[in-house]
Amino acid sequence: MFLNAWSIALSLISLLVLFLILLAARTGYRVLRYWNPDSDRALQITLEGETWLASTLVAYGLGFQLVSLVLFVLAADDFCKVLAGAMCATGSLLSNPYGMPALLVKIIGLFLYGFWLVLHRLDTRCEDYPLVRLKYSFLLVLMPWLALDIGLQTAYIANLQPDIITSCCAVVFSGSGQGATNLMTGLADPLMLIMFHGSVVLLLGLGLLFRRWRHGGLAVVSVLAWAWFLGMGVATLTTVFSSYVYAMPYHKCPFCMLKPEYHYFGFALYGTLFPAVFFGLAAPLVTPLRRHSTMALFIHSFQHWAVKTSLMLLLIFAALSSYHYLAYRLAGGEG
Repeated sequence: MFLNAWSIALSLISLLVLFLILLAARTGYRVLRYWNPDSDRALQITLEGETWLASTLVAYGLGFQLVSLVLFVLAADDFCKVLAGAMCATGSLLSNPYGMPALLVKIIGLFLYGFWLVLHRLDTRCEDYPLVRLKYSFLLVLMPWLALDIGLQTAYIANLQPDIITSCCAVVFSGSGQGATNLMTGLADPLMLIMFHGSVVLLLGLGLLFRRWRHGGLAVVSVLAWAWFLGMGVATLTTVFSSYVYAMPYHKCPFCMLKPEYHYFGFALYGTLFPAVFFGLAAPLVTPLRRHSTMALFIHSFQHWAVKTSLMLLLIFAALSSYHYLAYRLAGGEG
């Protein structure tokens, strides 16, 4: 499958990202070993110039890798055309053991790569670059994850075999009574709705509290709450709301709503859910950085903006995800 257009695009992006990150890694190592902002030696001056170039390379590389998540899902959806039994990205990703792990690693990478970009943005706001060691240490830690991301993607594409029959989303996410293994067995719709809307209310409350009281304990609770909501949001979309989007009670799938026949509605849902969770996590995660005296003002400004943005996106996501369900119920439909 490497000759497929999607496979070529993903592979080229991976090679480009590896090239950019490896170039920057050399500077990262030198920064960790020799960086001294109080020095006026030629080496320090050289490093200050190199960090600008290296950071730009990393920013572009990680940006491309973020885009690869969208391309990977679109590629999986296109692969279903040549895989027996697959009707959408669900069947394609389950056609070999590497598909779902690759998607999971890319989703987690979305937050890891994005957080490096946040550190870089905050660091460049200060004249003394107080986070330069931290962000390059984080970059070196990210490299194994990036390698895993690209490795699983490559293994998935390499092991796609059109002659092997896979499962479609109607089987994978069907009710347990239909003789198939449901990936989300045991999650009842009423309970899911209560937990979903309860989580939204909880996050709104935590966000409003965090804007006024940025205590470390509240930051930890906020991180845990947003991490919980990411899983809750995807699970509720799949098990409850998706069938109302498709107007078919037994069609439950997190990927089909990305298709043109559903007006690409899934892009609006995931395009609000993931940024909402990211900024909701980023705001409390940068709290420890306030110990740098030169960063306190910038951290406060970023947290204020990030919390505001996350709550706005959360409300939009909740409204969009509930729209078809509420429209059905208001039209006289039964739950």
